[in-house]
Amino acid sequence: MISIGIIGAGIVGERIIKEMQQDGKIDIKGVYDVQQERLQYLNKTYGVPIADSFESILHSNIDWLYIGTPPALHSEIAKRAAGAGIHVLSEKPLAHNLADGEEMVAAVEKSRIRTAMHFPLMYSPAVHDMVKRIRTGNIGKITRIELQTFFPDWPRAWQQNPWIASRSQGGFVREVFPHYLQLLNRVFGELKIASHQISYPEQEDKCETGIIAHGLTAGNIPFLITGLSGIGQKELLQFKVYGEEGVLTLENWSNLYEERKYEERKQITDFVEVPTLFDAMRTQSTFLVTFEEGLVAQRYIDHLLQKN
Repeated sequence: MISIGIIGAGIVGERIIKEMQQDGKIDIKGVYDVQQERLQYLNKTYGVPIADSFESILHSNIDWLYIGTPPALHSEIAKRAAGAGIHVLSEKPLAHNLADGEEMVAAVEKSRIRTAMHFPLMYSPAVHDMVKRIRTGNIGKITRIELQTFFPDWPRAWQQNPWIASRSQGGFVREVFPHYLQLLNRVFGELKIASHQISYPEQEDKCETGIIAHGLTAGNIPFLITGLSGIGQKELLQFKVYGEEGVLTLENWSNLYEERKYEERKQITDFVEVPTLFDAMRTQSTFLVTFEEGLVAQRYIDHLLQKN
């Protein structure tokens, strides 16, 4: 049984509460947020205890602290948790920017606590199957990797809050790309972004509307990354790995497809069960994405958000 405190009562905080309760082996000691209405809602809906301050969460005899706040607050919260000797699970991106992320990593290394990033792809049976097929040569020599992301609207309808559309903290590059950049980095090694172009609206406080980037993996495999919002189609996320013998597509997070020459693509659904995030936290598994790995993704994100 893991005991955990939660900072952040927004949409992502609510989602992880559901996941923890479904797991059944997580003791939620308390939830804190400056939005009292949200705290009362979570208490009434899920029966979770609520706290009156961040300090009371830190002193509630917890093993882990979960950070589900806007990115600009991650660094200070993580550093205070590290100072109290509490392990930290953080939402992505790791921090507001690379400098904040480096401070977080330095603080946790000094305190020797364990860390984890909430990257659900790492605990997805479909993703594990995809990675196994890549590494065992099931689709032959890899010739190209593509990430394509399309959003009819950003923020999405379920995602409305004061910061998710802001240029300073929001946007799909910060919110969606970290998942796939971390996966790319873990499977194919360091990414070298050769060129990128990012588009922003005229309103200086609004986040990006489009991006395209390309580069090479550590093994000199070309990759292409595209993202576009405000377009006339359903949301579509495709992570594609092209091989000489076949092509694998991870679509909309969890749907895995395989294609072979001259054959229709087929969906793969027969997966082996894999450890969950909470299993990995309990066993200190190497599946956990540490802050150090989150910092690597942060570097890519900061680079992509810069105008050419």
